[in-house]
Amino acid sequence: MLVRGATSIEDEEGTVHVVDRPVVALCRCAKSSRLPWCDGTHKVIRRDRS
Repeated sequence: MLVRGATSIEDEEGTVHVVDRPVVALCRCAKSSRLPWCDGTHKVIRRDRS
């Protein structure tokens, strides 16, 4: 998920991450090794298509 204009992002555990870029990519698949940031892992994991 791309987020534009945020100054901070709070993760599930309540940790606040300062944002210093105009656009950041957040992970939605929960498989990233850099949570809460997206690292592209979603491109290589299998999805259940049931």
